[in-house]
Amino acid sequence: MAARISQAIEEGLTTRCLHRLKNRPTPPEVPYAASRIRYIMEPTWISIGAGSSEFEFRLSTSRLIVSGMNRLRNVIREHVHGLVGIRTSGTRHIRKDDGLFGRSSVCWKVHGDFTTMMIGGVAALLLQMLHPAAVAGVWDHSNFRHDMQGRLRRTAQFISGTTYGDTDQALRLIDRVRTIHDRVRGVLPDGTPYSANDPALLTWIHVAEVSSFLKAYVRYRDPLLPHSEQDRYFAEVSEIAVLLGAEAVPRTRQEVSEYLRTSRADLRFDRRTRQVADALLKQPASSLALAPFQRLVLDAGVDLLPDWAAEMHGLRIAPLRRPAIRASAIGVGSVLRWALT
Repeated sequence: MAARISQAIEEGLTTRCLHRLKNRPTPPEVPYAASRIRYIMEPTWISIGAGSSEFEFRLSTSRLIVSGMNRLRNVIREHVHGLVGIRTSGTRHIRKDDGLFGRSSVCWKVHGDFTTMMIGGVAALLLQMLHPAAVAGVWDHSNFRHDMQGRLRRTAQFISGTTYGDTDQALRLIDRVRTIHDRVRGVLPDGTPYSANDPALLTWIHVAEVSSFLKAYVRYRDPLLPHSEQDRYFAEVSEIAVLLGAEAVPRTRQEVSEYLRTSRADLRFDRRTRQVADALLKQPASSLALAPFQRLVLDAGVDLLPDWAAEMHGLRIAPLRRPAIRASAIGVGSVLRWALT
């Protein structure tokens, strides 16, 4: 299809250019060096040599655009792969099966949209860190001030592997996380002991994460996703939480909403929460080219938070900015989907 469109464009442009050539005056003679092809954004004629009276149409706009867009697509892919730690060379893992969920699952669809997963990921982290034990684990057992991007990258790799990897790969990732969680334990400032393997804490981390992913997907990718499909998403991903050790995991939209409502009494915002949030929201971009995209993702993530969570953080998106942020996120998402397909 793309080749036929390109051919039609080129033929149309050539016809127009021949018509223009018939009605244009002969250009003055110029030195050969000055008559080289000029790459401009509309079809034109050029002199092919000093003293020559022959003209030749050289470069169609369609070819210029296709070449430029291919280069742009490759640049975007490289940046995205760098953000999530995907290797573009070397031996590729061959799936033995379709994994824990399969191609017809809702989570394959939701977790496959890069922009909404990034936005949902920011909201999820801000929501998770309101739990005292969650922020304590980050504070005591990670280098969050200097490696926030590494933390985000590892989370992305876990979600990708458990969603799209084969069953063996998914279970290995889950076992690895459980092993890491065995070492993450300590005492809260009020003297309460905490453990990353606490089933109640695991349920909070899971619900904060997947509810944010789905909310971002519905807002920016598929506002008409049926409620039945949203319920199926929560039921599917609850399997990961259970395998990690969570208990009483919500499996429907209504159960998730009720769980978030009743969990608010356990949440806090203090000095440590502020510092971890600042490390997320004020982290420098890995390159100048990515800075505008990163700022947009962070703003859209804050905008995605429930009002009560944003209020606890003291974060506020001005009402006049919200439409611009959401429109920009939709536009960027369309570009990234084009680049990554």
